[in-house]
Amino acid sequence: MAEYALKRFEDVEENEALPSFDLKVTRTHIIKYVGAGGDFQPIHHDEAFAVSNGLPSIFANGLMHGGMLAKVVTDWAGYGVLKQYKIRFTGIVWPGDTLSFSGHVVHRKQVNNQNLAAVELKVVNQNGDAVIAGDALVNFPS
Repeated sequence: MAEYALKRFEDVEENEALPSFDLKVTRTHIIKYVGAGGDFQPIHHDEAFAVSNGLPSIFANGLMHGGMLAKVVTDWAGYGVLKQYKIRFTGIVWPGDTLSFSGHVVHRKQVNNQNLAAVELKVVNQNGDAVIAGDALVNFPS
């Protein structure tokens, strides 16, 4: 585990902001995820189908940006230390949306010889509307 960690538990601070990033979602992102994720529901790739079903356009599968959100944790903590990752979809992502991915440390504690940091995560669109809320638990080396 320790060989992939970027940080040590002693360096983690409560309320610490994790590295954030923004991404303008394109139709290409959405279509590539459809192929990679294997979710071929037409609402995610067929514009005519989406519009004929009352939608303004195709929209992203939530797991696309849910997976991208994990990058916030791994860019901060490293690999091999993520113990738990949970997300909840709270909004729809359309082509052209700009998403902001971010997180911060809620608390840190030592439990049963584990050095744990609880992290709150979120993705918001260009209007500040939440599209994903999540949390992670990271087990750092000392």
